[in-house]
Amino acid sequence: MSRLRGARAEVVPESVRRAGGVPEATVGRLPLYLRALTPLHDQGITNVASEELAALAGVRSTQLRKDLSHLGSYGVRGVGYDVDLLAAQIAQELGLTQEWPVVIVGLGNLGRALASYGGFSGRGFRIVALVDDDPAVVGTQVEGLTVTTLADLADSGPTVAIGVIATPAPAAQAVADQLVAMGIRSILNFAPGHLTVPDEVGVRSVDLATELQILAFHEQRRLLSVSPEDPLRGGRDREVAG
Repeated sequence: MSRLRGARAEVVPESVRRAGGVPEATVGRLPLYLRALTPLHDQGITNVASEELAALAGVRSTQLRKDLSHLGSYGVRGVGYDVDLLAAQIAQELGLTQEWPVVIVGLGNLGRALASYGGFSGRGFRIVALVDDDPAVVGTQVEGLTVTTLADLADSGPTVAIGVIATPAPAAQAVADQLVAMGIRSILNFAPGHLTVPDEVGVRSVDLATELQILAFHEQRRLLSVSPEDPLRGGRDREVAG
């Protein structure tokens, strides 16, 4: 959506904003809408109905209209939403009208995969530093960047706005403490476990094992709802009974 990020958005008067700002749940859905708008823009589509955009984003049309109303954006009956204007409004709300410098800490398999992901630059993020504490890794080149240590980054590295933690769980809290000491106030954490940070620091955690466990819960529910003759259910029932 890099081309849309540069589009001019109309300034939304504060009078049409909800008191206290956009609800957190709405913020969580805005990236879905922005992602859904990308192929429409690429296809040269100028307007989209709320029902179509909601289907592309995987939400109800009533929810979409309510979310977008917090941005002061209202579709026109019979016309829908202006694709480029809506994308620009959402990008502005998400702070994507500029590039945010990001550091990835931990150059294991996950960290290297994140470093090589090409989708960040088109969505308002630029990887400016890669960090690890393994002497065998420090000083090597990964995706055109020289891997450094957190201490060196703090001393003379580039300015960083967002820290990504991709270390093993035991190291995550110490890394978070160092990032906070460097002045970083936004952290994306891939390490399992809870991070303790000051109130002014925002943390988003992505625990892949937890997500799999949630999927397992729903899969179990699905299996338990099928016929008792289902061999999978029968086996599960016997295990529980035993």
